[in-house]
Amino acid sequence: MNIILLGQSGKKPFSVNSSQPGFYMSLLAIILIFSAGLLSVGFWVGGVAQVNKSIDPRIVQQWKETVEAQKRALAESKKNTQAHINALSQRLGELQAHVYRVDALGSRLTEMAKLDKGEFNFKQAPALGGPENSIELPAANSSDVIAALDALALQLQDREQQLSSLESMMLYGELQEEALPAGRPITKGWMSSFYGARNDPFTGKRHFHKGIDFAGKMGSDVVSVAAGVITWSGDRYGYGKMVEVDHGNGYATRYAHNSENVVKLGDKINKGQLIAKMGSSGRSTGPHVHFEVVKNGRVVDPQKYLAATR
Repeated sequence: MNIILLGQSGKKPFSVNSSQPGFYMSLLAIILIFSAGLLSVGFWVGGVAQVNKSIDPRIVQQWKETVEAQKRALAESKKNTQAHINALSQRLGELQAHVYRVDALGSRLTEMAKLDKGEFNFKQAPALGGPENSIELPAANSSDVIAALDALALQLQDREQQLSSLESMMLYGELQEEALPAGRPITKGWMSSFYGARNDPFTGKRHFHKGIDFAGKMGSDVVSVAAGVITWSGDRYGYGKMVEVDHGNGYATRYAHNSENVVKLGDKINKGQLIAKMGSSGRSTGPHVHFEVVKNGRVVDPQKYLAATR
């Protein structure tokens, strides 16, 4: 028997004779191969279906929820870590500001006390040292670091207050020293008359001279012998153009017979500051400055204050 097989369009059909030897063997082989292929596809599809069927959707949802929870926990941890870093940075900034203030106070006190800057140098870290220790302490955690920073801040605050108080005391002492009359009321000239009894240059009679006279060149500088406030600047009977300075603590000084006063009432002045120009105004025989020292309302001998020149 002949079996006719049709090929693709346009191709010539061909036939197979079933009576030829081996025909049935070839046909059987083709059938077996085709059956094995179908069986393999069936097993694969069934296996996939079985695997998919064995995974519970609720487990998959739990996995997703666990992953999302871990993501949230990680984000929160990062946020908390950043917050701790920001807090530490802020504390360090505050401590740095305290250190700057303490350094500035220390430098000023070193200058005021005339200490050796090489010994007390606040611009350099203090020298440290010691033998190497083989015992290592456990690492500090963030709580320990924050507690240490807080304790250091309190110590710096306390030191700053102490240094400020010390500076105020030293400054007050310096001001007290500056306010104490000391030195001569002129930059150029000579002493021409002492404090006490003398013959009046106009009448020749004995009378009490309440100050010390310093003669010099007309227009020479007249300076204050201490810091204070101007309580008089103008003409005064017998004194001519006069300047009076209140130094506090019961002290005042007077500078008379000036040709010109260069300060006005209420001015604050420093020790050695120019206050007038030497002249011969008022009851005077020539250019000079009449200098008086008043203590608790009474005129005293200026001589000991002249000798206290600093």
